[in-house]
Amino acid sequence: MTDLSMAKSGTSIRGFISRRRGRKGLHWTDWLTYAYLVFGLLVMFVPVLWVVVSSFKTPANLAEFPPTLVPFSSETIMVEGYDEPLPLFDVVTEDGDTVQLAQLRRVGIQAQMVDPANPDERIVVPIENATPVRKFYLAFENYSNLLSDTGGNIWRYVYNSLFITVVATLITLVMNAMAAFALSKYRFRGSNVALVSILATLMIPATVVLVPTYMIVAQLGLVANLWGVILPTVATPTGVFLLRQYMLTIPDELIEAARMDHASEWRIFWRIILPLSSPALAVVAIFSILSRWNDFLLPLVVLTERQSYTLQLALASFQTEYGIRYELLLAMTTLTALPLACAFIFLQRYITSGIASTGIK
Repeated sequence: MTDLSMAKSGTSIRGFISRRRGRKGLHWTDWLTYAYLVFGLLVMFVPVLWVVVSSFKTPANLAEFPPTLVPFSSETIMVEGYDEPLPLFDVVTEDGDTVQLAQLRRVGIQAQMVDPANPDERIVVPIENATPVRKFYLAFENYSNLLSDTGGNIWRYVYNSLFITVVATLITLVMNAMAAFALSKYRFRGSNVALVSILATLMIPATVVLVPTYMIVAQLGLVANLWGVILPTVATPTGVFLLRQYMLTIPDELIEAARMDHASEWRIFWRIILPLSSPALAVVAIFSILSRWNDFLLPLVVLTERQSYTLQLALASFQTEYGIRYELLLAMTTLTALPLACAFIFLQRYITSGIASTGIK
């Protein structure tokens, strides 16, 4: 059975890729469609791939212009009379020969170099005649330096982000599902007005209510507390709408049969509505995870102590008045994106099935 399903899946994928409008050859609309899909693929994945590759580059490699596609590192050599290794360069001499010299320093458009075999003689070389000797190198020390430079606090940042994401998502699912259940299965005066009012909050930017939200959080004593970020965003109008649209497809006969068996409203909600709404719940959970994990503005205002920082706030801390440590910034950006990528890969099938079942066109 598994082999048969896998074969059908492979056949459907091949059929989708090879599908075309023209019978004998590719129609011009086929070329346009493939070009559009390839362009979208490049726009979406090239920046992500560039960040991942750049996280393995050395600081010197990151500062190069034009930038290199793959990580490189300049080769160095120990020269007698010098404590530090010197970078190697391929230098074209006046005779047209190429020799390897070690660079001491660079002054303007000229560089002072020495021959590793004869370090007593210094040679002045125009920089246009010198090419650094480089090799492919993955700078894994960027990730080890990230752990050492943060003093182990990165695990605290990971815990804070995970705690906010998981707890806020669970509360969001319960709150949104309860509201959607009431709006979809109960008939009461003002239900449509309540739904429109909930959806109308989508038109209010988050920055407009940021100050009132902070004042409420401060009055509750939740400043510099993770709950100060969780509680203000537990109910989302998008989640209520998605779940309501899905619950409308659940037959009312199931609820009436449960009531005839003397099931309480809470039991009906917990044992019937929630299991049947699992595809829509998965979609809302994915959206909530993406939103909570990437949230920056509200944690920036509420979480005033470094011990309560999330990963997004820790990323911003690498930019100071003294400069930006791009190698650490890129390494942490890659680590921050990994959980989201894994969650999306394993739950992506729920997105299409759940959204398609909610009646959204």
